Amino acid sequence: MENQDLKRAGLKVTLPRMKILEILENSSERHLSAEDIYKILLDSGDEIGLATIYRVLTQFESASLVNRHHFESGQAVFELDRGHHHDHIVCVKCGKIVEFVDDEIEDKQNKIAKKEGFRITDHALIIYGICNNPDNCKK
Repeated sequence: MENQDLKRAGLKVTLPRMKILEILENSSERHLSAEDIYKILLDSGDEIGLATIYRVLTQFESASLVNRHHFESGQAVFELDRGHHHDHIVCVKCGKIVEFVDDEIEDKQNKIAKKEGFRITDHALIIYGICNNPDNCKK
């Protein structure tokens, strides 16, 4: 994303917005909490307050630049809206999040909606389980 994306969304290009956008784009983790972003900024020497980060993330969400998720932990996490649908599987022990797309699941959801007289406008599928991380989760 670039300055033009912020402007198109009706947002001024400010240093906090650019820094937060850069973190969301470049982090190895695609799902970050406001606190995660705050820690990254502190580690890089940038002093942007947590309240500012929450405010910017809410503005990004309103402008459809990010998606907010509330997974099992209850803590909101954010990911850039990259314009394509995907679902999530979340480990309830370590919090690992995996994104996936499955055409059969999408087709089945569409068939169910049609059968019940619905037109899907949006949906989210979150599967919860325990991953096979040998350090924390495998049992």
